[in-house]
Amino acid sequence: MGKITLKSVKKSFGEVDVIPGIDLNIEDGEFVVFVGPSGCGKSTLLRLIAGLEDTTAGIISIDGTDATDLPPAKRGLAMVFQSYALYPHMSVRKNIAFPLKMAGMSAEEQAKRVDHAAKILNLSSYIDRKPGQLSGGQRQRVAIGRAIVREPAAFLFDEPLSNLDAALRVNMRQEISELHQSLKTTMIYVTHDQVEAMTMADKIVVLNAGRIEQVGSPLDLYRAPANLFVAGFIGSPKMNLIEGAEAAKHGAKTIGIRPEHIDVTPDGAWQGVVGLSEHLGSDTFLKVNAGDLGTLTLRASGEVNFHHGDMIRFAPQAGKMMRFGTDGKLMA
Repeated sequence: MGKITLKSVKKSFGEVDVIPGIDLNIEDGEFVVFVGPSGCGKSTLLRLIAGLEDTTAGIISIDGTDATDLPPAKRGLAMVFQSYALYPHMSVRKNIAFPLKMAGMSAEEQAKRVDHAAKILNLSSYIDRKPGQLSGGQRQRVAIGRAIVREPAAFLFDEPLSNLDAALRVNMRQEISELHQSLKTTMIYVTHDQVEAMTMADKIVVLNAGRIEQVGSPLDLYRAPANLFVAGFIGSPKMNLIEGAEAAKHGAKTIGIRPEHIDVTPDGAWQGVVGLSEHLGSDTFLKVNAGDLGTLTLRASGEVNFHHGDMIRFAPQAGKMMRFGTDGKLMA
């Protein structure tokens, strides 16, 4: 079981409220991602759940038990950090077994759990190597294995892929997602990378200045962002946000349209001059100077062949434009 509930959880450092007060339910077996810009409080919130930071106010319960004042070791959680924190003089087997040895578990049970974790993480053939003989991705898997053997109520990941190169990040993202499907254990994952959030999460929690802006599935947040902050943060490339006369025509302070919802067409109502063209094979992203509309990003077929300085016409797809009011919230 791994149901975690936060009620009016607050964290202050002196007179500064880093987390003014959060209510959140994380169901057993969910993969929940905390996402937001640097300094939004996502890692602090994770550390509060882990017990690595004291809660200023509020209640954190784990499976119905008040864990607010419990030490980390008593919460039944396992944390995987950005740094691998492996012992360089120990083999993979000993690194993974270390928390079990500290808990006084029998050598037989240690070996059973370590072998099981190594098999799940494809580390069996590296079990007798030292960390220095492993790649970054393999070392991160060892760190995850050390968490798995504890059989926790929930796994807490604090930006675990930040130290990896782009290709390894994609591979490890897939491996962690597959691990979740295999273990069916609650996972809470912190990242500033909204692509990781969109591709891994059952539920995303978007944080801004210590407050929750929106909670929902990746597609819920993509299709119906609650406000301008979420609209501008979720999606890659970012949503185009337009103010001024064009927004006023639609009865809004701001209108939003995603790059893939703008069609390049000879009879388009909008026009602009192509600046940067990013050819990615299957897609081409165009940065277009559209006058009073500002600089817009368009997503077109990878076959288009526009160049810097070309004048093009384009139009938003029917029903795809979003309207935001003066308060920044999505309008009906």
